[in-house]
Amino acid sequence: MSDYFAHETAVIDQGATIGEGTKIWHFSHIMPNCILGEKCNIGQNVVVSPGVVLGKNVKVQNNVSIYEGVTCDDDVFLGPSMVFTNVINPRSAVNRRGEYLKTHVGKGASIGANATIVCGHNIGAFAFIGAGAVVTKEVPPYALVVGNPARQMGWMSEYGHRLEFDDEGLASCAESGDRYRLENNRVTKL
Repeated sequence: MSDYFAHETAVIDQGATIGEGTKIWHFSHIMPNCILGEKCNIGQNVVVSPGVVLGKNVKVQNNVSIYEGVTCDDDVFLGPSMVFTNVINPRSAVNRRGEYLKTHVGKGASIGANATIVCGHNIGAFAFIGAGAVVTKEVPPYALVVGNPARQMGWMSEYGHRLEFDDEGLASCAESGDRYRLENNRVTKL
């Protein structure tokens, strides 16, 4: 008996590592040599490619393909139909399998529905990528980015609330009360 749940329509290839308490839903494909941490939730019609690493408690919503070269730390949220790429200049007639660019998503980051992450650009811890955004450059920790191309519009707390910094560079999360400092265009939790 396995220590994870997989719907009967899910396909799990030999060699995939799946953590305890993980749930894999309808029509999803977990390919060989990928690693899914404990308590992940893989929505329906999701593909997890070889070499992908997901930390603990990663939530992958419906219709997401996570391609080779992508790693996600613990507590990452991947919204419905968001997209990762892995080749910067794809051509059908040119094999670029050896040219996959890596993308790392930091702890607690959220990527909104229908967002696109162009490969080779990392997402910082607790960053918040708005729905439909197209990320074409690095996203710093705690940053809020929206639009096409994605532009930073502010900063977010670890609970997902917009931070409003005072003249001294201090802010509090409306939900948790956690305090943050903005200094040299970098946010740190106090």
